[in-house]
Amino acid sequence: MTHAAVCQLLVTVSLMLGLPLIAQAEPYLAVEQGLKCVACHVNPTGGGLRNGAGVLYARYTLPAHQLPDGLTDWTGRIGDFIRIGGDFRASASRTEVPNMTNQRATEIDQLRLYGDVELIADRLGLYVDEMLAPGNAMAQEAYLRYAGMGMAWYVKGGQFYLPFGWRLQDNTAFVRLVSGISMTTPDKGIELGLERSAWSAQLALTQGPGNAGTGSGHQLTGQIVWVQDWGRIGAAAASTSAQAGNRQVAGLFGGLRTGPLVWLGEVDLVRDDGYPEGRRRRLLAALGEVNWRLSQGNNLKLTGEYFDPDRHVRQDHKVRQSLVYEYSPIPFVQLRFGLRRHRGIPQNNFDNRQLAFAEIHGLF
Repeated sequence: MTHAAVCQLLVTVSLMLGLPLIAQAEPYLAVEQGLKCVACHVNPTGGGLRNGAGVLYARYTLPAHQLPDGLTDWTGRIGDFIRIGGDFRASASRTEVPNMTNQRATEIDQLRLYGDVELIADRLGLYVDEMLAPGNAMAQEAYLRYAGMGMAWYVKGGQFYLPFGWRLQDNTAFVRLVSGISMTTPDKGIELGLERSAWSAQLALTQGPGNAGTGSGHQLTGQIVWVQDWGRIGAAAASTSAQAGNRQVAGLFGGLRTGPLVWLGEVDLVRDDGYPEGRRRRLLAALGEVNWRLSQGNNLKLTGEYFDPDRHVRQDHKVRQSLVYEYSPIPFVQLRFGLRRHRGIPQNNFDNRQLAFAEIHGLF
């Protein structure tokens, strides 16, 4: 199939929306396997560069079909001390808004390269996550990491994603937008982590994404997670001191495996003082998601979301429902097709849009 034919196929299948999908984490896979994020990723809190186990999982467990021997021998290793990887996403989309002209788009959503250099084997490492497209090249993560034996504890300093709740593939999820913490908002500072057989905990002191460039304020972010074979339960909190107004976020999240179904949930509460006349606003966001592994290489995802932008105002809430089919035909390639429906106050056309997308994801 030619490049033009592939693009035409994507446009044809995409009926309503393209999503700005910038991350690559899929936490339901960790819940399904009963593993922590560090089991498959170099970053202890997940996302980004895959370690040896993560590469093998993407090679043998995810895809529906295997290629002939010798064609997928990639391990990510270059010599004894360097590991590299990357992600590429491109999508075609259509957005349908009441009383407005439908919008179509075909674009590159992301091109990322990752690298990790072990300066001291299993102890000291330098990690980089570089976004090359769209737009100008930009470092998302760049930090030094020092770990104890077997990653029982670690400390990292530099720029990194903050530890809070589910590290979702979709950064437009209400819980990620409302908390202000996602894989689009890295921050600079220091993070301490603790890993035990059934527990994982992180605490980060950073400048606060909202304080970037102001030279004032700080943010304290932390979470603790209990991990079992059947799922996990976690609690997270963040407190930001800023000239524009202080902000506190608290969240509960968890996952459960029941046969072929994997369930995810998160609820976040926000108290934000950064509004005119000193008014304090309280926000609420919630997410529920179920993933059904139809067969190897085939996953069906159903998501329901709720957002209340001001709990003092009645009937201003928004909801979203999403249906996404994910197909991994061969190692390191995934196709995603999705529909999404937004519902909000009737007077706001954009909050009542219908969306769809088709995406190709290549990883190595």
